[in-house]
Amino acid sequence: MRGAIMATQIKAAPKVGMVSLGCPKALVDSERILTKLRADGYGLSPDYAGADVVLVNTCGFLDSAKEESLEAIGEAIAENGRVIVTGCMGNEAEAIRARFPDVLAITGAHQYEDVVTAVHAAAPPARGAFVDLVPEGGLKLTPRHYSYLKISEGCNHSCAFCIIPSLRGKLASRRIDAVLREAEKLVSAGTKELLVISQDTSAYGVDTRHESREWKGREVRAHMTDLARELGTLRTSEGAAPWVRLHYVYPYPHVDDVIPLMAEGLLTPYLDIPFQHAAPNVLKAMKRPANEAKVLERIRKWRSIAPDIAIRSSFVVGFPGETEADFEYLLDWLDEAQLDRVGAFRFEPVEGAQANALPNPVPEEIKEERFQRIMAKTASISAAKLAAKVGRTLPVIIDEVGEPDEDGCIGATGRSQADAPEIDGHVYLRDVADTVKAGDIVAVAIEDADEHDLFGVIAE
Repeated sequence: MRGAIMATQIKAAPKVGMVSLGCPKALVDSERILTKLRADGYGLSPDYAGADVVLVNTCGFLDSAKEESLEAIGEAIAENGRVIVTGCMGNEAEAIRARFPDVLAITGAHQYEDVVTAVHAAAPPARGAFVDLVPEGGLKLTPRHYSYLKISEGCNHSCAFCIIPSLRGKLASRRIDAVLREAEKLVSAGTKELLVISQDTSAYGVDTRHESREWKGREVRAHMTDLARELGTLRTSEGAAPWVRLHYVYPYPHVDDVIPLMAEGLLTPYLDIPFQHAAPNVLKAMKRPANEAKVLERIRKWRSIAPDIAIRSSFVVGFPGETEADFEYLLDWLDEAQLDRVGAFRFEPVEGAQANALPNPVPEEIKEERFQRIMAKTASISAAKLAAKVGRTLPVIIDEVGEPDEDGCIGATGRSQADAPEIDGHVYLRDVADTVKAGDIVAVAIEDADEHDLFGVIAE
């Protein structure tokens, strides 16, 4: 027909579903995999039914985490049937195949190209200009206003309770210009809070001898301090400095050098330090690089430089050989350290860990009793520290805004600079304006507090 317009039928893009388990580092792996697949023309499915293939990013750190991963694989197979397994538990392919012989492919941690190749084989991509669309900054599994920034893989430590080096290998730092370029893209795409993660953030660049790269016309070293300083110079589209939060920081001497950056406002005054214990005997058995006496001195010094610094940590109770005296030592140490946020875990054997061969295992009932005691101790410390913030006005990043109630009042949930997403507390706001949205950073007058959370209203 003359003048007729011929329509071109575009082949529907295959869709991928993703189940992401484990730590924020695994979440970043999932984001990178999905970003690559989206660039290859794949769509994303929010449920099993709409997916042509389902990826399960597993965790293999503890036996309980492995069981959760196996349950997730089983659910994906039952609901969809076409499943590719990746992540830390991918190292145990035989065990996975023994239980789920129909799994299409199994790859290990951060083997991005192998995962993408497996997806291509299972559901070939539909390429074309209309489907090859990836947003600036890549695809994210977190809300738009905060992002995890992974700076390295692997770890050089040989802690007795940990199998991370066997799962993810030795320390492998990313080039600093690549890290900064990614951070810049994330901020330009709307990120208001960068969460710096790795297995050992303090060791960043050790494996590359802290090599320098050119960035913005100057040489910058692959070193935690240099990285933190450069991240502090980034600006959002509104011209504001994003919050920059450091996680998994071992207390090496050079950590002292980042505290002044917090005082200057270049870094969020927050450190996540995995102390794990305080008693010298237990630390030695754990093969932990730490000196608890000097750490207390340094914490006091850090607070003298940056008074609002929040320190979070995690501790293991019931480690083999831990005596009642060791545990009491830990409780006394916590009384002196006055950490802001604390998580505790009952020791759990994991296949391949050196700790499994240690003598004098702690009975389960004693582990539980110690766990309850440390949680009560840290809750008491947290309640006192939060009560001291009542009456102050603090910056708060908004995570979620609620719907108006029957009186038209709107509430919101946010976090102070002392609170990382998912693991710390919240700030609950009343009577917020309908113009407030997720990602806004607002000044909040703190009116009340409990053991873990703050309550307030946006300051006039």
